[in-house]
Amino acid sequence: MISKNTICLWYDGTALDAATFYAETFPDSAVVAVHRAPGDYPAGKQGDVLTVEFTVMGIPCLGLNGGATFKHNEAFSFQVATDDQAETDRLWNAIVGNGGQESACGWCKDKWGLSWQITPRVLTAAVTGPDRAAAKRAFEAMMGMQKIDIAAIEAALKG
Repeated sequence: MISKNTICLWYDGTALDAATFYAETFPDSAVVAVHRAPGDYPAGKQGDVLTVEFTVMGIPCLGLNGGATFKHNEAFSFQVATDDQAETDRLWNAIVGNGGQESACGWCKDKWGLSWQITPRVLTAAVTGPDRAAAKRAFEAMMGMQKIDIAAIEAALKG
């Protein structure tokens, strides 16, 4: 049964590939169902994969193979809170190393163009904490990073 609220993500024929990658990469993620088109449609033929139901870290999603008309952009991203540098590195390297690309401040894109924020919890706590001078130092350190370096954030917090 489809959830009451589901994130629908548009793909150009690669929804199953993307959903499979997410299921293999992120905890509490799975491909739930694959639905084939009952007839021809603008982006495909009868029998092609039309939609894929999947979860990403417990969030219900629907991948729609809608064609090349729309592309992902940074206006939507998954923000993943990581607990340590090993988890940060593993997720970042999985996304970037599978045809993705690095961006700034913990952001990267997967090979399908979907944006991800791989954000260590220590960074979020640092920039939102009560010590505004320390928050500014941590924020300034982050601004020079692509993948977040937790040791550098912790050093910036200490001054």
